[in-house]
Amino acid sequence: MACIVIDGVAMEVADGSPIIDACEEAGVTFGCRAGLCGSCVIVIESGMENLEAMTPEEENMGLAENQRLACQAVSRSGTVVASY
Repeated sequence: MACIVIDGVAMEVADGSPIIDACEEAGVTFGCRAGLCGSCVIVIESGMENLEAMTPEEENMGLAENQRLACQAVSRSGTVVASY
């Protein structure tokens, strides 16, 4: 099981699963949920290596190296600590 910690709220997600539901439960706001609007940008404080590579939607968004879209990110395993 992977663990996603958003602003101090820890949620478990299955390895290899999208983190969108856990992030939503932790309070991240979503607009389109499809990687188009950027409303769900999270800052990865630690554990970036525990997420799969950026999706094309994330790459097109022009995110900083420590940012991901919560609606697009997929866990690998381990713990990811992020802020919103």
